[in-house]
Amino acid sequence: MWLKLFFLLLYFLVLFVLARFFEAIVWYETGFFATQLVDPVALSFKKLKTILECRGLGYSGLLEKKDVRELVEKSGDLMEGELYSALKEEEASESVSSTNFSGEMHFYELVEDTKDGIWLVQVIANDRSPLVGKIHWEKMVKKVSRFGIRTGTFNCSSDPRYCRRRGWVRSTLIMSVPQTSTSKGKVMLKEYSGRKIEAEHIFKWITAHAASRIKTIYNSEHLKEEWNKSDQYRVKIYLFANLDQPPAFFSALSVKFTGRVEFIFVNVENWDNKSHMAEIGIYKTPCYILRTPEGIYRYGNNTGEFISLRAMDSFLRSIQPEVNDLFVLSLVLVNLMAWMDLFITQGATIKRFVVLISTLGTYNSLLIISWLPVLGFLQLPYLDSFYEYSLKLFRYSNTTTLASWVRADWMFYSSHPALFLSTYLGHGLLVDYFEKKRRQNNDEINANNLEWLSSLWDWYTSYLFHPIASFQHFPYESDWDDEPDLFLERLAFPDLWLRPLIPTDYIKSLPMWRFKCLGIHSEEEMLEASQESESDSDSESKDVLSGKKEVSEDELSTIHTVSEGESQCNAEICSCANKNCHNEPYERKARSYGSYSTTEDMEPDWSAWPSNMLHCTECVVCLENFENGCLLMGLPCGHVFHQNCIVMWLAGGRHCCPVCRWASYKKKQPYTHHQSLSNDTPS
Repeated sequence: MWLKLFFLLLYFLVLFVLARFFEAIVWYETGFFATQLVDPVALSFKKLKTILECRGLGYSGLLEKKDVRELVEKSGDLMEGELYSALKEEEASESVSSTNFSGEMHFYELVEDTKDGIWLVQVIANDRSPLVGKIHWEKMVKKVSRFGIRTGTFNCSSDPRYCRRRGWVRSTLIMSVPQTSTSKGKVMLKEYSGRKIEAEHIFKWITAHAASRIKTIYNSEHLKEEWNKSDQYRVKIYLFANLDQPPAFFSALSVKFTGRVEFIFVNVENWDNKSHMAEIGIYKTPCYILRTPEGIYRYGNNTGEFISLRAMDSFLRSIQPEVNDLFVLSLVLVNLMAWMDLFITQGATIKRFVVLISTLGTYNSLLIISWLPVLGFLQLPYLDSFYEYSLKLFRYSNTTTLASWVRADWMFYSSHPALFLSTYLGHGLLVDYFEKKRRQNNDEINANNLEWLSSLWDWYTSYLFHPIASFQHFPYESDWDDEPDLFLERLAFPDLWLRPLIPTDYIKSLPMWRFKCLGIHSEEEMLEASQESESDSDSESKDVLSGKKEVSEDELSTIHTVSEGESQCNAEICSCANKNCHNEPYERKARSYGSYSTTEDMEPDWSAWPSNMLHCTECVVCLENFENGCLLMGLPCGHVFHQNCIVMWLAGGRHCCPVCRWASYKKKQPYTHHQSLSNDTPS
């Protein structure tokens, strides 16, 4: 998980640097930054109208370019980034879908039960033509959709009873707006009563009703009273402008943030005394002022703070988020982190997607489960102070310059989804390349799809027909891997379901060391003995591997993993015969753990042994004495054997000590030597 989180943070850093790189390219080619102001005088009449449409200001009665330019200047400063976004949105000209209501319940669910949005619905009466034609309606839908206003069509032929109850006897337009300024308040339906059905007149009717919800201030005394008043709204945004009514995007945001942020429009058109504006720091109009308990923030001075619906919506969401915003953000981050598994996982292609699906299910389930208690805690009245301190932290952190850069990058990449996906894919391929280099010695990377599916089936059947080992007190011998044909034959025996599945990974952590004697051999004797022992070990190992069917491929890989890191003995290497590795050596305990004489009557060097191991000189598995330089392995019970002998014993499914039957994967209290065992006499 931490590796995926690290790669995700690294990806966000790459996006941040890439955005700065794009800004540098634009500045090099055009000589402008996105935050640089644009002089409306230098713009064409068409571009000025595009800016007014994006801000939601009507210009139907303005025929001169001078009048249109003045209206743009009255609504707010124009930046290069806003001009670029407006022109790009105009060129896109994507078709916007409109909802077709099937009946009363569908209409009530979407329109009357929606508390934080505006709906424009065209009602078509029975045997009547629609009020707005198809061409004008499509134009209207496209115009209002950029301000978050949803549209739909209700045909009375689908539910004539509901139309009669509502009094819709003729085709008309219905607009739904929240009636109160509280969250989840009532919704009121308003019917269009105008005679002109052009898009400009209908849009003016919509913006007039939306603007009526915004508190409007017309004189300085009212402003002073409102500025010093303390009420339920801790966050307020003021628009100081010389306009008849606020722009449509400002009115639409007031509906969207109902109950969270209060929107106030200060009309300074006929003001003579502006002293109070100077007292609160307002020297220039138009301007957008955010007032919080922490202070005053002037919107539009930082990167990405444009006079548009999308930019201000992103800003207000970061300043005053709701629980749903945080949940959606956490959902996006968790899924981006989970998709990193597709590139981190190495091996077969099917394995990557299986791991990805498993990670997506696990992460999303944990996210939903973790959010449930959070939602419950937020309902407690004792956590109101905690909630307020959390919002205060959000306001402090999201009014910084770094936060404005992050918001600007978010708007940029969300408007270019192809660039976002391509950078994510490129980052993932780089992660895959470095992970492959890091694990190039791993055999799982070279496995194909069929091999991995086969191993997955083996794992699934093992866990399906074997209980978990931790529920068993003692391990049992496992003959499950002897022959595949035993599957059907063994189903009739109830002891099949009592066989625990014990992984062999613990063998790698068992202590290993070399047996040493205190005596000194000549170099010729050691070399001769080493050559004889190596030849015997090679021949006997071939017999063991060919004659031992109950050791599976995974277990043999464990044996190889344990042994590959150890170099060959310079002296004599021990080996055991295959036939001796399968016997149950109960009768050889006394002879094994009482004899300390070596073949050459030399004293073993007990100082090289781990402190919790019993002293002995013979392996009870192969009945051979320990030779000088041979590799030994100890079990948790303290008994010691040849490394090769005990690994073959354990990998064959006998997960217990050959001497005392103590489980080889369970810890045991260390054995304390009250007296040196070398002084004892063998029994």
